[in-house]
Amino acid sequence: MTSEGMEYRVKEPSAARDANAVVVGVDGSDAAQAAVVWAARMCADRNLSLRIIHALNFSSYTYGAPYLDVAGIFDWMEDEGKEILARAAAAAREVSPDLDISTEISTLGGARWLVSLSEDSRALVLGASGSGAAGGIGSTAVNAASHGVCPVVVVHQRNGEVPSDGPVVVGIDGSPTSERATAVAFDEAAQRGVPLVAIHAWSDTPHGTLAGGRSAIVDPRAFEDAQQVELAERLAGWSERYPDVEVRRELYIDGPRTHLLAWSQKAQLVVVGSRGRGGFRGLLLGSTSNELVQKAKCPVMVVRPERS
Repeated sequence: MTSEGMEYRVKEPSAARDANAVVVGVDGSDAAQAAVVWAARMCADRNLSLRIIHALNFSSYTYGAPYLDVAGIFDWMEDEGKEILARAAAAAREVSPDLDISTEISTLGGARWLVSLSEDSRALVLGASGSGAAGGIGSTAVNAASHGVCPVVVVHQRNGEVPSDGPVVVGIDGSPTSERATAVAFDEAAQRGVPLVAIHAWSDTPHGTLAGGRSAIVDPRAFEDAQQVELAERLAGWSERYPDVEVRRELYIDGPRTHLLAWSQKAQLVVVGSRGRGGFRGLLLGSTSNELVQKAKCPVMVVRPERS
């Protein structure tokens, strides 16, 4: 126990489940600290518990094992892990002193542990990049977003800060995963009391593909009329369920990645499905969600399909 009464458990990856917990992985990096603050705010606003986890990473010492004091390295890494968790818990307490916080260290797990915890957690939160000496939580963001069961949030900063204003933005392409992302996005907008911007691109081709001479293949007026009707129909049921959420519809010919990245410059959260209409069976993370996870300028929430 620490002087503040926080318990640090060093063990095999826990199988404990808590559907009212938000799990955040930390590695000592600034990006991980930003993720902790974001997750703590979510928990404070929604009366959820916060579970902060850290996986010890021995990969850097594998080749030197015959010449190293393994027990000494373990003790050093354990102490460092406790310090990382203490800093993370302190940052969360600054957000909300009464927050229900638990911390845990594991000698095994990494991305696999995070994904396992995602099966019954409310959300899994990670920093966009990791640079701490004790691990690489940030480097597992794509892996977690690909395999996580619950929504996975990758927290990006903009101009050194995690944006807390602006709309919630959702990418809509008509796929079943997109439908689930839409449901989550409406709920996020309602919880935050902000507008929802629904982005729909008629074609998944890169931005500008249907420009210039190729623009003649699309009748712009017919396109806009038809797509507005289709998008309005897709959103109608959700608008009835969330009548207080102001909805703005944005239509584009092509380039969903380009437009979603542009909107991430002024959004507080972008929500996307893990794979959309262009994904083939077995694809875990589509090109649009993959690019947003890596390049967005605000937190990105990746929503996986419902389990069959």
